[in-house]
Amino acid sequence: MIAFTAKHLFTPVERIQDAVVVVDGGSIVKLSTRGSYEVPENAEVSDFGDCILAPGLVDIHIHGAAGHDVMHAGEAGHVNMEEFLARHGVTSYYPTTITAPLDRLQSALERLASRIERASTQAGRAQPLGIHLEGPFLSHMRRGVHSPENLLAPSVAVFEKFWQAARGQIRLMTIAPELEGAEEVIAEASRRGLCVSLGHSNAEITSARRAISLGARHGTHTFNAMRPLDHREPGIIGELLTNPKVTADVIADGVHVDPAVVKLLLQVKGPEGSVLISDATAATGMAEGRYKLGDLDVEVRGGRCVSDGRLAGSILTLDKAVRNAMKFAEWDLQPSLRTASLNPARVASAAGKGMIAPGADADFVVLTPNGDVKATVVKGAVLQ
Repeated sequence: MIAFTAKHLFTPVERIQDAVVVVDGGSIVKLSTRGSYEVPENAEVSDFGDCILAPGLVDIHIHGAAGHDVMHAGEAGHVNMEEFLARHGVTSYYPTTITAPLDRLQSALERLASRIERASTQAGRAQPLGIHLEGPFLSHMRRGVHSPENLLAPSVAVFEKFWQAARGQIRLMTIAPELEGAEEVIAEASRRGLCVSLGHSNAEITSARRAISLGARHGTHTFNAMRPLDHREPGIIGELLTNPKVTADVIADGVHVDPAVVKLLLQVKGPEGSVLISDATAATGMAEGRYKLGDLDVEVRGGRCVSDGRLAGSILTLDKAVRNAMKFAEWDLQPSLRTASLNPARVASAAGKGMIAPGADADFVVLTPNGDVKATVVKGAVLQ
């Protein structure tokens, strides 16, 4: 049994002063204040002084980090990446695929499923909770750097191949709703409990609304790889901004989306409907140079990750995204943290994640008031 104490705690929806969180067996068993709870004599005490305890960050869109790409990384690569993520406050993540030949994509899904199954008991580094399938059901017009020759028309039969290869570990799927066959796939994926997210799409607003009626409930890297917002045809962006029933994520690096537009999204969707993602690549945390995004060669120069002049993922870490949200939107740390913890956990239906509460997993991040990471706790194990 371990008692974690700190001057401040964000649950993240509540603030508790002089907090104590008691952990046993990797789960939270008690949440209280030091003045109203006497720590058991047999409990180890880990005191974080004047710092802030907050839920561990949850990244629902990440392609790699620390020199490793999720489509290809072996065991050692995943371990290195997960340790890197934990140092940046991430306790849970959803490895995200990129469009590839069907056989290679299925092989990657099989490997990622095995990684998720093996990692279910690990502590001290970020945990993969499920797969985010980004591609191949994407628009040619808004494909970004996804390979055009490997994009596929949506079909339940192909989706079933992915589902079987991943052994049911797919939790999120990005899809362009205007494509022929997309509606059937959206309905089936939603029936299986996936978060269907609209993205890499040239859809008009009517297509977006139809997809939402069939179960879609989220938007992928809003503003990027979408029909631009227009006052006569607002497209997916118009629906994401005006529909309170859907959530929307954004890459808040100041490169993919101008800070003023990040502020717009956060203000419109609010602390309840906004989600921060990294869209990080293998280049994240590395020196400038050339890296891989799936089978794609990308280059990092001047804070941008590009392929043939196009943005190709990011080098953003999620803790930096939180600090950027504070700066761009002029938000306090608490609501900014919610967009990178509780909200993405809810989007991915990750029970026991993104919150500090009795019964939840003991996944915390220890922060300064400015949002700098001092330590991370995964299932009760501390990584300084």
